[in-house]
Amino acid sequence: MLGLSTLPDVFVLICLGLLGAAFLGRYMAKVFTARPTLLDPVMRPVESAIFRLMGVDPSHQMKWREYAVSLLVMNLCAVVFVFLLLSLQGSLPMNYWGVHGMPWDLALHTSVSFDTNTDFQHYTPETQASLFSAIFGLILLMFLSAATGIAAGVAMIRGFLRKDSTIGNFYQDLTQAVTRVLLPISILGALLFVLAGVPQTLAQSVSVVPLAGPAQGIPLGPVAAWDAIEFLGTNGGGFYAANAASPLQNPSALTNLVAIFLMLLIPFSAPFMFARMVRKEGEGRPLFVATLTIFLLALFLFLYFESYNPFLASTGVSQGSGYLVGAEQRFTLPESALFQVTSIFTNTGATSMSLGALTPGTQIDLLWGMFVQAAPGGDGTGFGMILINTLLAIFVGGLMVGRTPEYLGKKIGKYEMRWSTVVILSHPFAILIPTAITFIFGLAQFSPAGVASHQFTVVLYEFTSESANNGSAMGSLIDNTLFFNVTGAIVMTVGRYLPLLAMLAIGGSLASQGTAPPGPGTIKTDSATFTLFLILFITIVTGMLFLPMLVMGPFAQGPLGGG
Repeated sequence: MLGLSTLPDVFVLICLGLLGAAFLGRYMAKVFTARPTLLDPVMRPVESAIFRLMGVDPSHQMKWREYAVSLLVMNLCAVVFVFLLLSLQGSLPMNYWGVHGMPWDLALHTSVSFDTNTDFQHYTPETQASLFSAIFGLILLMFLSAATGIAAGVAMIRGFLRKDSTIGNFYQDLTQAVTRVLLPISILGALLFVLAGVPQTLAQSVSVVPLAGPAQGIPLGPVAAWDAIEFLGTNGGGFYAANAASPLQNPSALTNLVAIFLMLLIPFSAPFMFARMVRKEGEGRPLFVATLTIFLLALFLFLYFESYNPFLASTGVSQGSGYLVGAEQRFTLPESALFQVTSIFTNTGATSMSLGALTPGTQIDLLWGMFVQAAPGGDGTGFGMILINTLLAIFVGGLMVGRTPEYLGKKIGKYEMRWSTVVILSHPFAILIPTAITFIFGLAQFSPAGVASHQFTVVLYEFTSESANNGSAMGSLIDNTLFFNVTGAIVMTVGRYLPLLAMLAIGGSLASQGTAPPGPGTIKTDSATFTLFLILFITIVTGMLFLPMLVMGPFAQGPLGGG
């Protein structure tokens, strides 16, 4: 269980995921630049019917404000629809377990959570959500939220290509993100999960007779289809409360590897798509290398900190060559580590182990991924964050060496810096303010209680996860309360839509400029030097913003772990 015999398998899977991402990135560049693809004959009639049904003209090109309004209105309508669905599910069909409608605060948190690609679950899926709500509400939002992030990322990239202030058509980008990317891959992913033993049925339960005791009902449903879009769309909300630790949702090492592959696919495809869209292959390399370097470092640190636990060792319990508490016996340490690092650093938020049982060093490792949000981050939004960090790095680097802050022929001015700074600073504020309110007014209850530093870490993780639109949790915090539901909904909304608006505003500003050829003062952004500078810039800025929080939480718990 704890040996590193599967470590080569893990790195082979990472390589396969990156190869798939490279292929997908080139394909997505064709989709969003209207170049021919193999799916055109099948999807064009479908998309035309969707546009006619929606009453939109896909050829109409939008400026950033119109694009943003369309995005916000579409998602607001989706939130209201699912909020009503969850509130009224007790009176709706396909309610085989007889669940009641959710209280308004829980329905608000859940609908906002799935709409913002967070999928933070303050409810128990098996007992508090009907099959009707899952299929016609929550799965719908998982597709919509992922497609919205992809659309915003594509729109920002178009800012480097255009000179007429337009960044595309939101409805066309949203539709094609679903029909050309998410839906085809989700169907293939669901088939793989079914073949690997994951249930796929419209029955919500099956009755079994155990060796001892009366018959029991086991919750079922379209778990394979749910899994596919959960992982591919960097959603993360589980069909079961145990999420990917459930043997029904993630029964074997094979399904675990498929889930990891799907989580890696779209976030790591973004640099390849970017390079093809801007027609400069070398410009995608620093972004890809920076995100991959941070990701691999996080994986190494996870393995290191979990290889030896001083708290467990002090009790005289032998760990063998790793740390067992909170992990699933059917997965090795490398497999669990790769799943969890991939899930957190892609802002998926699915869990296959108990995060509260991790060593403090590992908790820091995972929190760092949510602080950065760009290594590689969620579908579309993660790449938007790495672009924002790149613009900031170029601006700061230009000031340091007295060179012109330009990127791909576009000048980086105060407008772009204003939006970029707001996004970078809003993240710690969205975490710190509710965390401080929680402890000042004593609003947190824990089961079990735990020590003060661990309690702080749990609450810090809760709001970090919601602000980063991650959705994972450390447990022990009783968070299905009026305060945590309403506050969490606000934090998730800010954490989602402020970066999306910034991406669109920056893209629109860049699209209003002409393209200038590189001059003698232009920073060479496709070099190894800039790649290293970008990695250090992200690390240093993140450290300055979030290190005090870590000192009060994980660092205060004691030894970090590791041999």
